[in-house]
Amino acid sequence: MTTQRNIAVERTFLAIKPDGVQRSLVGEIIRRFEAKGFTLVGMKFMKVSRELAEQHYGVHRERPFFQGLVEFITSGPVVAMVWEGDGVIASARKMIGATNPLTAEPGTIRGDYGVNIGRNIIHGSDAPETAQQEVSLWFKEEELASWEPSLTPWIKE
Repeated sequence: MTTQRNIAVERTFLAIKPDGVQRSLVGEIIRRFEAKGFTLVGMKFMKVSRELAEQHYGVHRERPFFQGLVEFITSGPVVAMVWEGDGVIASARKMIGATNPLTAEPGTIRGDYGVNIGRNIIHGSDAPETAQQEVSLWFKEEELASWEPSLTPWIKE
């Protein structure tokens, strides 16, 4: 967590999964977060290693769908990002929508673009602790650029 204009600001981790990249949704997804007023502080276009995928999904290691998660996230490039802003974790989860696109609300990323639970476009951290773990797993501190957009006074008091 950092401070901008004396306000505690959260960071969250988001990853546009291989289906989102292949379907050319990267620009649209980034646009939504920028339009909301969040600040992009880190981004990588990358192929995920099996080791990173297994660490990222480690909480699901004993579940029957673990191998499928690892296989899918390593099947093509992803866009890994760190976003910053007031309440960004909860807000990003609302913008992303329910895990299953069939139950995700229209207007959410998954509700508008998702097809099924196995191809749900995007990952987003679900809590402050998870966000911190995922940001540090995917990014080194020196890869993150803290900055204040010139529009900030027009977005926040």
